[in-house]
Amino acid sequence: MSKSTKPIAIIPARGGSKRLPRKNVLPLQGKPLIAWSIEAAIQSGIFERVIVNTDDDEIAAVAKQYGAQVPFMRPAELATDTTTSIAVLKHQLEYHQAQGECYYDMVLLQPTSPLRTAVDIQTAWQMYCDQQVESLVSVTAVEHPIQWTFVDDEQGLISPLFDQVLKRSQDCEQHYRLNGAIYITRTEHVLCEERLLHPSSCLSYKMPTERSIDIDTEFDFVMAQAVIHYYEKLTE
Repeated sequence: MSKSTKPIAIIPARGGSKRLPRKNVLPLQGKPLIAWSIEAAIQSGIFERVIVNTDDDEIAAVAKQYGAQVPFMRPAELATDTTTSIAVLKHQLEYHQAQGECYYDMVLLQPTSPLRTAVDIQTAWQMYCDQQVESLVSVTAVEHPIQWTFVDDEQGLISPLFDQVLKRSQDCEQHYRLNGAIYITRTEHVLCEERLLHPSSCLSYKMPTERSIDIDTEFDFVMAQAVIHYYEKLTE
């Protein structure tokens, strides 16, 4: 069995999206949503293979059209609303192992993050290699301080979740959230431990808010279109 020193990119794309139907093939500024991630992965030049994992014939056809590989169609039992990403990734990696292909590292690129660029992927991968960590995940700054978070009771009365005395935003420590764009990890963590991020050896790759849109709703889609249009205007 050969073991590649280059990572494998896996782009999971289920056909049955509920909140935004057929979102993975919706045209975003002239090309299907999933094509943005495929092209960024290929242009990064770091991958042995760029794989789309899907249960949908149309998504598979679009993936192949834009240069990705679809080695098999995802079985129905792994294409439900409750299927976890880990289950899908583990199944994909086990398929490659059965074919005599083995990878030290894998990169998960969700198709709902179209504004992640080839440079983002290259930079994140270089950081992961340079720091010799077990995993890396892309993040973006939390838009408002978490110290401003409140909870309410049955009567609708609110109280602060953290400090009783609210601080000014500039006095609060900066926090970050996952943005869903890039996940890098050792394949053994997925195959043997069934987890994506190592709890004590996980590096962050910080991305700006405008490139961190994760499309789940029609509003997200409109926001992504607006950001792309804005960048296009800057280059005219």
